[in-house]
Amino acid sequence: MLAEVALLKEKIAQIEISDAEALESFRVGILKKEIPALMARLRDVLPEDRKSFGLAINELKELAQNRFKIAQEQIEAQKVRADDQPLDLTLPTLANALGSVHPLSLVKNRIIEIFERIGFHVADGPEIEDDWHNFTALNFPPNHPAREMQDTFFLEKDPDIALRTHTSSVQVRLMESQKPPLRAIMPGRVYRNEAISARAHCIFHQVEGLYIDEQVSLLDLKQTLFHFAREMFGQNTQIRFRPSFFPFTEPSAEVDISCNICQGKGCNVCKYSGWLEIGGCGMVDPNVLQSCGIDAEKYTGFAFGMGIERMAMLKYQIRDLRLFTENDIRFLRQFRSQIH
Repeated sequence: MLAEVALLKEKIAQIEISDAEALESFRVGILKKEIPALMARLRDVLPEDRKSFGLAINELKELAQNRFKIAQEQIEAQKVRADDQPLDLTLPTLANALGSVHPLSLVKNRIIEIFERIGFHVADGPEIEDDWHNFTALNFPPNHPAREMQDTFFLEKDPDIALRTHTSSVQVRLMESQKPPLRAIMPGRVYRNEAISARAHCIFHQVEGLYIDEQVSLLDLKQTLFHFAREMFGQNTQIRFRPSFFPFTEPSAEVDISCNICQGKGCNVCKYSGWLEIGGCGMVDPNVLQSCGIDAEKYTGFAFGMGIERMAMLKYQIRDLRLFTENDIRFLRQFRSQIH
């Protein structure tokens, strides 16, 4: 028995361990197999020889463990030295795999940039709103169609709470919390209970604007939107107003810009009219001012609202609204070169 221990001891001393593979072979072959096999034979040794045999095996095990530890440290030291070698600067660099900004974010950031330059700040509010901020304060009568289930996502447990249908609710909160003069835009996500198609979606984004001060006129509204249209779509862009109706503005108008694809000459995108609709606007109804605690005799103001998806579709000539939410990497990669 002691002769076998001596042979294994000599074998351990002669084994060469130069790399990680040899180290692992030593660990499995010596520490996990051969030494445990010798220890298992301890029960076959005569009682008077067990002490000396046990001491010999323990000495052998300690020797093997020390040999393994020293070899492991040497291999790790070699690896560190290899990592410390100077870089070869003649090697070609790896190309950075840069992502791209979502087109809706590009358009929203551009809209914010344009309006911030003329004194508007950005306001935000909750996406889950109560009836007062989403409808009543904005002069929606109790029987208005927008309150019906086919247009609004109401919460089942509380019919007075719903996902906001427009960012006009942020205007109400702004007018309630601050005194005029007020000048802000409200970009954000809104919800409508509509069927999803190439031209409609149940989740989309709006940006609304509000300006309240003394002697604010319809001319101020027109010049503001005219400035925005030219900054957003080009200096040759024309603008027109069409009479319309909104509960929270009076008078109200739809806003069109000259088609940036055919330059107003007429094409299938603008239905050969030369004009494209971008949103609605109007002078804030005095009832809305009074509901928010603002003196309608002293202050006037204008408001406007535009769909961010609509802006993106016009700016980048995108025909299907669903592309904005499908996260198709082929679609998103087309916007890598955009900087805004």
